[in-house]
Amino acid sequence: MSINRKKSENLTRFALSGLSNMCGATTTNPIDVIKIRMQLDNELGARHGSKNIFKNRYYNGFNLNGGIRILKEEGVRGLYKGLFPSLLRESSYSTIRLGAYEPLKVALGATDPAHTPLWKKITSGAISGTIGSAIATPTDLVKVRFQAVGPGKESRYRNTFHAFATILRQEGVRGLWTGVGPTVQRAAILTATQIPSYDHTKHTLINNHIMKEGPPLHVVSSFTAGFVTACTTSPVDVVKTRVMNQAKDNLGRPTVYKNSLDCILKIMKHEGVFGLYKGFIPNWMRIGPHTVVTFFVFEQLRKFVGMRPV
Repeated sequence: MSINRKKSENLTRFALSGLSNMCGATTTNPIDVIKIRMQLDNELGARHGSKNIFKNRYYNGFNLNGGIRILKEEGVRGLYKGLFPSLLRESSYSTIRLGAYEPLKVALGATDPAHTPLWKKITSGAISGTIGSAIATPTDLVKVRFQAVGPGKESRYRNTFHAFATILRQEGVRGLWTGVGPTVQRAAILTATQIPSYDHTKHTLINNHIMKEGPPLHVVSSFTAGFVTACTTSPVDVVKTRVMNQAKDNLGRPTVYKNSLDCILKIMKHEGVFGLYKGFIPNWMRIGPHTVVTFFVFEQLRKFVGMRPV
């Protein structure tokens, strides 16, 4: 393959990666809003003195109850809060993490997609996820802060661009990267789990002649990847949400959590181990469909432009 053709294929892969992830984000934004609200609900046992995190919750129950409550109190728009910064995030973070995955595999010596060692897939995913999230943290920060605004609360920002300007003015450049630690940690774990799980499940099924290349295989592989990813990322996702959403004092210092470790320790102390898995069901219900939509669209777009499957 010539250098120009290889560059063109890589650029196409990046573009298709961003587009497919944006489709997934649009589909699952309502679930993302519910997940954020549940992760912040009764933060550090604010409504009671015990570690019973299932007691006196505002968004009681799982996805359905939370969704109905948001729909009643905030309308359909409430379920689509943070959509624009979410799309900005996917167009940057996810473009890099999914687009760079295959070139990184090749750089590690994986020339045969059907027989690539799992460790090379995991390593490639961790690296691409880390790079993408480190760059795109500001878009993730704004998304979380918009989605966290519940009924009766006034948003700190008029719109996405006002949010970027306000954070820059009040918190400085570093403020735009608030929560970059847990964000990068989550992205590294997520990408090292999600894409390799899809890739490995798919080729395992093909190599053992259980399924053949096509949409049914893409759905089964992506569903499996979504569940595995939800299990590995839920704790760090809760930490990321808490750190990003917390207020800061006049000097720009965080008012609740000093860092990721401090957040984990406080959650464990006030809410117990299950506090780290708040919002697990909506997290799974978001990551699952997001993964299915993303990889299904990604594979179909690759077929449309003449690229070989993942």
